[in-house]
Formats: sequence, structure tokens, C-alpha cells
Amino acid sequence: MTKSHRTLFYDRHVALGANMIEFEEWEMPLYYRLGIVEEHLATRREAGLFDVSHMGRFLFRGKNTIPFLQHVLSNDASSLNINHSQYTIIPNAVGGAIDDAYLYRFSDDKYLLVVNASNREKDWKHFKGIIKDFNKVEIIDQSEDIAMLALQGPISEHILTSIINSGSLPEQKRNALSNAKINGYDVQIARTGYTGEPICFELFTKRENGPMLWDILLKNGAIPVGLGARDTLRLEAGLPLYGHELGIDQEGKEIPIFSCPLSKFAVSFSSLKDNFIGKKALAKQYSSIENLPRTIMSVAVLGKGIAREGCKVFKKEKYVGFITSGTMVPYMKNNIKRLHAICLGLLDSNLKIGDILNIDVRGRRIDGVIVSCFMPKRKRGKHVSR
Repeated sequence: MTKSHRTLFYDRHVALGANMIEFEEWEMPLYYRLGIVEEHLATRREAGLFDVSHMGRFLFRGKNTIPFLQHVLSNDASSLNINHSQYTIIPNAVGGAIDDAYLYRFSDDKYLLVVNASNREKDWKHFKGIIKDFNKVEIIDQSEDIAMLALQGPISEHILTSIINSGSLPEQKRNALSNAKINGYDVQIARTGYTGEPICFELFTKRENGPMLWDILLKNGAIPVGLGARDTLRLEAGLPLYGHELGIDQEGKEIPIFSCPLSKFAVSFSSLKDNFIGKKALAKQYSSIENLPRTIMSVAVLGKGIAREGCKVFKKEKYVGFITSGTMVPYMKNNIKRLHAICLGLLDSNLKIGDILNIDVRGRRIDGVIVSCFMPKRKRGKHVSR
């Protein structure tokens, strides 16, 4: 049996009364004393603090770093200026995803790639198998050396502004980066996140500074949030999770990268990328994107029940795909807290927004409708007080 790992915040999670579970060989908080629903709402209304130090962090440097990244990643790494980041995918030769990731450029000569915790070892082996063909490129696993936290929600910017000693927040633009000092310690700040919040930050600092950063953020109004609400938040925002909306599907088939709508922001066919891994297969997907057999769609459940991963989906009596992720999310109506079921599905591409579907939930058919999104568009800074 594989031994579980712990992030450097483990003792703080326990002290806050977290319900700890094993997640991808890590002991992580599922929720704290408030519970998943309240943590979800706290992020939407105020600021949720997430321990994301279980994720993998690879540093790339050296003369041929850009040619290497251009070859192994789907996006155009050469377009990244200092203090910018981008969503990207690690593609395989047939146009599927080995992983999805975020690439950060905080300085001129170094690139930081954050990968999913479950894929850290697989991604590392993939890169190491290719890097030998690129002279003067170094890859360093800094997952244990760098603490990583996410601060998401409407008052996140106010919290950070109040504790920064020097430096500044990133410009008010998605994916922007900056360097600052908090409590005298260096912190790298990114306007990125996995909740769909328009005001969102991810923070990087040396491992030994992590507990200080956690404590000062809580002291200034952040609310600790576990994996449970992290998943409901990302699903409400329609964001993909590797192993569900990317990777291998429920039928054992490779999910084409362009089956996931967010992939249009992660794949570049710039001439500067030459023949990157999977380029031919991805170009074929892109050229006939309307003809992909299935795509990821958002489905609001109309009947009573929760459509979970693997539930089969029908239109009338025709089988049209299956659910990849499903949950209940909270919302407020007339100042009353309510819950409704939502899900993402890998469904036949000829289906349209507004189509009524039947979802098989444990042998019982419940209705659902394809929608464009679950979250209404929100302006920066607009929030509801608790």
C-alpha cells in the first residue's frame, strides 16, 4: 500500500477541524467546520483559501527551454512575456491529453509548470524521456520546495492589498503575474484559479514561508476551503478535471482534446511551434471540430437526484453519451439557501443548448437540459455580504 503524503499545512488543517481524506495519495481536507456548502458560498461572496501544495511544480531553465516547451506543450510558450501565464495541455501523439497544466513566467530565464497531483510522476517521466533530445535544458521538481496556495473570491484583492509590504498585485488582467513581499517574505502572485471567480489569485513562496502566508491570510479574512467545495466550484464554473473531462473516458477511449471547449484557449497552431507532439492529430480535430463524435456539455438536472460520473444519458430512447462529473451546488433565492444538481457530460456533438435529456441514475430516468453555462456573468468586485 502506498504511503500517503502530507502538505506542510497538514497540522493547520487538523487544528481547524478539517475532515481529512486520502486524495491522489495525499491527506487533504475535504471540508472544515463550515461544511462544503458554506465554503462554496464563502468563496463566491468573500474569499476562500485553498491548500494546493499537493500539485506538481516543475521548473524549466536553460538555453533551449523555449524549444523544449514548444515541443511538449500545446500552447505557444514563446508568446509569454515576463509576468504572464497561460493554460496549456501536455498532449500525446494521438491528440489526447497526458495532463492539463498552467505555465508561469515570473522571470526572464525560468518557467514554472504546475501539473495535477495525480499526474506528477507520469508527467515527470514523460518530460525526462524527451528532454535528453534537447541540449541545455534543465528540469527541476520543486513540488516539495515551493508552497502553493489559492485565494479566490470577491474580497481576495482587498485582503492581499492590505498585507503586501512591497511590490504589487498583478495588473487587473487574467493570467497576469507579479512579485511582492508579504510580512517581509518573497511571494509570487498570479491572477489564476480553478473556481471561475473573476477575482482570483494563486500564491507561490518558499516552503518555509508557507505557514506564515496561510496564517496571515486567515487572520485578514480568508476562509479555509477544502477539496469538496473546490470541486463544486470548478464544476459550477464548467472547468474540466483531468480523468473526467480530459484523459480516458468511461468507455476506455481517448477523449480528443478539442472535445473540451476550454481547449481553444490551450492549443496554438502558431508557426513558431513547428511540429509539436500531437500537432497533426489536433489540427485534424480543429479543422472538423463540429464533426467530433462527442463534446463536453453542461447539463442542468431538472428532476430529483444527482447525476454522477458514469451515468448514461439518453435523448428519448437513443443513447447519446454519459456524465463525466456531477454534483449539487448551492444558490440563494429570496434570501433562502437552496441546492440544485448540475453535471458535465461527454455527449453527441449534434445535441444543442435547450435539448431535453434523460439521465439514468441508478435505474431511474431523470430529466436534464443542456445549458450554455451554470454561472451568470459577474463583474469584478461585485459580491454579496454574508
